[in-house]
Amino acid sequence: MLTGQNLVALRSTHSAPTVFGAGAAIGVLGGMIGLGGAEFRLPLLISLFGFAALSAVILNKAMSLVVVLVALPARMAAVPASEVAAHWPVAANLLAGSLLGAWAGASWAVRMRSVTLYKVLAALMVLMAAALVITHTTTLGTLDLTLAAQVPLGVVAGFGIGVVAAIMGVAGGELLIPTIVLLFGLGIKTAGSMSLLVSLPTMLVAFARYSRDGSFAVLGANRRFTLVMIAGSVTGSVLGGLLLGVFSDSVLMPALAVILLISAVKLARHK
Repeated sequence: MLTGQNLVALRSTHSAPTVFGAGAAIGVLGGMIGLGGAEFRLPLLISLFGFAALSAVILNKAMSLVVVLVALPARMAAVPASEVAAHWPVAANLLAGSLLGAWAGASWAVRMRSVTLYKVLAALMVLMAAALVITHTTTLGTLDLTLAAQVPLGVVAGFGIGVVAAIMGVAGGELLIPTIVLLFGLGIKTAGSMSLLVSLPTMLVAFARYSRDGSFAVLGANRRFTLVMIAGSVTGSVLGGLLLGVFSDSVLMPALAVILLISAVKLARHK
């Protein structure tokens, strides 16, 4: 169950333009790097809008789910569904671990004290910053593993990604895409579409676990806030997509990584 400390700032009182603008800014950042931007949204929900850690995670998860649902049709238009379907064993392999990881991660999150959850989130923000820089500034190859090695490693990697995605309320594309490329040798575009297909059921499992503890109270109390920020995020994602390639990755990625690291420091110190 949600404890008193996790119910802090259960209802946001910020104006719709502020919420929409924040969502749009996050959407632009995500769109420029081809992701949903949930890793940037989480610290904003905590620092700007005053939500406690667990409430922010659940709100972030709800918004991430909608962004993934919106992104899927556009992604399928860019990468044929038949091409993604041809690699269904990869999705099945990762899901074997990520579904369990999502359930475990959500279970751990609802049991953590807020002060502990803030520190865990801070550590995961550092992980996301590293993944962001590595994925977008280096050329990913493949490990050329045998099937006997791919399967167990895929399950373990999927489990870890599911845990991270559930605890942070993100889709996990930052970790899924390089994992799919490195372990299974898929192209970066196909890996992007595959990551959405793996993320969707993984997020639904985390949602199912959170719902068992009454954690969804924050969604009911902040329905308008959530819808307005989702609208801003989707709008911003479209704009960010149009700006894709305008800024050099050698400049953009380090700058975004610094934003994540600053956010991590603030979360670690949050009380």
